[in-house]
Amino acid sequence: MARIYIDGKPYDVPEHQNLLHVCLSLGFNLPYFCWHPAMHSVGACRQCAVKQFKDENDTKGRIVMACMTQAADGTRISIDDPEAREFRAAVTEFLMVNHPHDCPVCDEGGECHLQDMTVMTGHNYRQYHFDKRTHRNQYLGPLINHEMNRCIACYRCVRYYRDYAGGRDFDVFGWHNHVYFGRQTDGVLESEFSGNLVEICPTGVFTDKTFKKRYARKWDLQTAPSICVHCGLGCNTLPAERYGTLRRTRNRYHSQINGYFLCDRGRFGYEFVNSPKRLRGPEIRTSAGTLEPVDKHTAIARLAELGLDRSKLIGIGSPRASLESNFALRTLVGPDRFFCGLSDTDCRATGLILQILRTHCIPTASLQLAECSDAQLILGEDVAQTAPRLALALRQATLTKEIELAGSLHIPTWEDAAVREAIQQERGPCFIATPAATRLDDVATQAYCAAPDDIARLGFGVAHALDPTAPGVDDLPDDARRLVDRIAEAFRESARPLVVTGAACGSPSVLQAAANVAEALRAAGKHEVKLCFAVPECNTVGMAMMTASNLAAARQALETGAAETLIILENDLYRRADTAAVDALLSAAKHVVVLDSIVTPTVERAEIALPAATFAEADGTLVNNEGRAQRHFRVFAPQGDVQQSWQWLGQWAAANGHAEAETYTTLDALLAAMAEAIPDLDGVKDAAPPATFRAEHQRIPRQPHRYSGRTAMHADVSVHDQQPPGDADSALAFSMEGYPGQPPAALITHYWAPGWNSVQALNHYQQEIEGPLRGGDPGSPLIAPAAVGDASYFDSPPAAFAPRQGHWLLVPLPHIFGSEELSMLAPAIAELAPAAYVAIHPDDASRLGVSDGEQLDVLVGDTPWRLPVKCLPSLALGVAGVPAGLPGVPPLTAPTWVILRKPGAS
Repeated sequence: MARIYIDGKPYDVPEHQNLLHVCLSLGFNLPYFCWHPAMHSVGACRQCAVKQFKDENDTKGRIVMACMTQAADGTRISIDDPEAREFRAAVTEFLMVNHPHDCPVCDEGGECHLQDMTVMTGHNYRQYHFDKRTHRNQYLGPLINHEMNRCIACYRCVRYYRDYAGGRDFDVFGWHNHVYFGRQTDGVLESEFSGNLVEICPTGVFTDKTFKKRYARKWDLQTAPSICVHCGLGCNTLPAERYGTLRRTRNRYHSQINGYFLCDRGRFGYEFVNSPKRLRGPEIRTSAGTLEPVDKHTAIARLAELGLDRSKLIGIGSPRASLESNFALRTLVGPDRFFCGLSDTDCRATGLILQILRTHCIPTASLQLAECSDAQLILGEDVAQTAPRLALALRQATLTKEIELAGSLHIPTWEDAAVREAIQQERGPCFIATPAATRLDDVATQAYCAAPDDIARLGFGVAHALDPTAPGVDDLPDDARRLVDRIAEAFRESARPLVVTGAACGSPSVLQAAANVAEALRAAGKHEVKLCFAVPECNTVGMAMMTASNLAAARQALETGAAETLIILENDLYRRADTAAVDALLSAAKHVVVLDSIVTPTVERAEIALPAATFAEADGTLVNNEGRAQRHFRVFAPQGDVQQSWQWLGQWAAANGHAEAETYTTLDALLAAMAEAIPDLDGVKDAAPPATFRAEHQRIPRQPHRYSGRTAMHADVSVHDQQPPGDADSALAFSMEGYPGQPPAALITHYWAPGWNSVQALNHYQQEIEGPLRGGDPGSPLIAPAAVGDASYFDSPPAAFAPRQGHWLLVPLPHIFGSEELSMLAPAIAELAPAAYVAIHPDDASRLGVSDGEQLDVLVGDTPWRLPVKCLPSLALGVAGVPAGLPGVPPLTAPTWVILRKPGAS
């Protein structure tokens, strides 16, 4: 620690940081523009000027930039010195010379960092009366709106997009007073993290184009803490509502998970909540065979007619439904009649992941720990597509060793430009083995593309090279053997190695190989080794922790007459298995009840369809890939007869006089029952404060204190202020009235502090800049590694992949835009999704006599489907790939062997 003096008062601060960082951590209002806690300092804007003194006797001092000055022991500065204040005001005035007077029409108005800093520096009158510089705006795609005339040239955008996120289609052009930030030509931004420009930019240059369609000022948006539902990482979000529609999603800081950034799918996929495909009311199939709308009471009466004889019921859960809803269904039908709502491939993979997490003594890595690793091996998982925020963390991790090297040269790690100048293009060891090329390959030490079994063999080989007692592979090809030696050598020189894998390529052998590598690293003395798994959906791990049987067992129960009524929870089974298998499953049931928020092919087969609330209309708990339980809260109350799934199930139980109906009355009651029934989930109740929590006897408001129009928006119904909806399931209120201070981290509904209306107000909610939130980050870990013992290895390396004459091994190729079910209902995301295709190596295409864009028949068993060809040189010969989850691509039990042929060929 270092002792510094600010305006004559002593403070003990971390000596490795700069003065701006420590001043903001201490709560001082010091303006800045170019500095960002995740990207550190470049000294471009000159806004954070302070007066520095040599010692206590120095009365003259000198102006320095706080972001570029070390917080060394004995440093004396003044923030309130008149000369420093005058300097900061002059900088603001200079930056405002060309800025338009358009705050009333700017999308950033009311949450603009430039507005905050202008007020903070006291600049309120412009002396410049000449023509302003003007620029032409660019089309940057369906996600980002561009208004270049508002730019103050802070360089944050280009530093983030190129240096941090690795994008190459965005840059700074021109010089002096005519710098331009954008693309060389109009076009869609290629980075899957481009949406962060909205929060990175301190003005209104880059704004949310999806929000612009249904715009409302920040102070008129109702928000609540939530969790992203578009992958399994559990990124924290702040969705916002107005007039009963979800308007946008912003990042909610969590130091261990998403930090300051979201991927574009997580930021813009929210529009499915407003989709025309929403199921808005109960529907019952008539004698004519059509689903017809009914009211809630009619639907419950019909459910009561089905009864609650557990011997006649089975339930299929869902990895995109909350723990509470899954548990409610499990309670309703009985634990032995509750089935896993995953494909057979995903069910096996997630079961194995859970087994590894529980029985091996290797800790799982949060995104923050992944970012701090100094050597990485990615086995079988294209994380840029399946777990994008993890890919961004790994991109930063490749700089860890080089930044430490810069530190040994006495370059402060926060001095961004100097660090990057010192390390140039050097990257730490990162090895990627996947079926096809990935977007992370540009930072990889070496990328290896092969069939899943060969990827697993590579992993087994690495484990054996690190620990000779681990099972090895004797017949590795020379190129793979050289790569094994290279990976092993890099790991031996590392201090914090990381192994990343996942369920995407559908191979249990790949997961086993990754676990073996981690175990071998621990056996070799690398006690800081971590494992990181990517899982398909937001509650995949939570679903797995309920130990349910697979879909095949559910079908058997129906076909043998062991059950008559099938209840399906928030799950489109046609995405889990082939059409014929799902048709047979549904046909075997006498009654089919489906609860879902959207109309799916499964809903269309239901006898009774019940409208479930989305994440934005429901309270619930999700378990992320590392086993961390996190709570999401309703942003707004559901409209009409839409209810949370567990409430529908509770009303069904109550209508039949079910003895456990009281379990379903409140979320807290459900949590208590779940903790008792499934001890592994006991920690779930600690993920957030209970509904009885109060801060100074007050609830936490969802609406900001400047919320307006509350009476006017309902004036067509009544000119009186309406009673806000009640909320028995959380400590939050659908109101602007309530506790005005900072609530516990899990209940933060928005970021605001006096003088800080922009997202930069987050500084006032952290224990230290870039550190945990005050009181600790939200969430509760549910899975702890096993006690340290002897290395436990899987001992069955697969045989080498051997191409088959006339057959191809079909593997899934996930896409960040298109593969995930819910986000594809967001128009902006759907616009970015690729069309369906079948990818093969160019040599395979030549042998088949086809080229890019031509049609090819894909035969899976006896079922043919036709797709255009995409030649992909990174695929191995004999391997084909299809985009997982896209419309036009049937679900696969992948990897699987298929026949490819030209249309009309025999």
